[in-house]
Amino acid sequence: MTTPAEHGVVSIDLRVAEPRWESLGDVNALAAHVLGHAANQLKSAGEISILLTDNAEMHALNKQWRGFDKPTDVLSFPSDSPEIPGEPLHLGDIAVAYETALDDAKAMGRPFEAHVSHLLIHGFLHLLGYDHIQSEDAKVMEPLEAMILSGLGWPDPYATGPYAGGTGEG
Repeated sequence: MTTPAEHGVVSIDLRVAEPRWESLGDVNALAAHVLGHAANQLKSAGEISILLTDNAEMHALNKQWRGFDKPTDVLSFPSDSPEIPGEPLHLGDIAVAYETALDDAKAMGRPFEAHVSHLLIHGFLHLLGYDHIQSEDAKVMEPLEAMILSGLGWPDPYATGPYAGGTGEG
């Protein structure tokens, strides 16, 4: 699926490995809307692969690639592929775990769609090289997340709740 952005195109290859993701309705349209808006705001373009999976697969990915023996909400794998002239740049892969995302949304009192939108934007920013581990980096990344979410009609996830004060999300 391809979504025009003001300064490029975001092409999304989305795979739904966990059927419960369909509770959100058209997840392809949701991802295209959220990431198309984010790409437009950041004036970026490229291809992204998204895996909507479950905690078991996310646990395995988190253990294999980050050394953490537990599931997590979102993982990003920036591409190290070289740019090929005339071809879209592959930005990387994003994986999101259904159970963790749903549980976190409930715990925060946030609509599931809002939280998933946040996780997709969070992962997208990681693909573009943003980080939040160091507080100085978080002071750049987290306001970008809030700005993009605001443009989608969702509140700042860092203003209140468990993310207030920053760097609460992986």
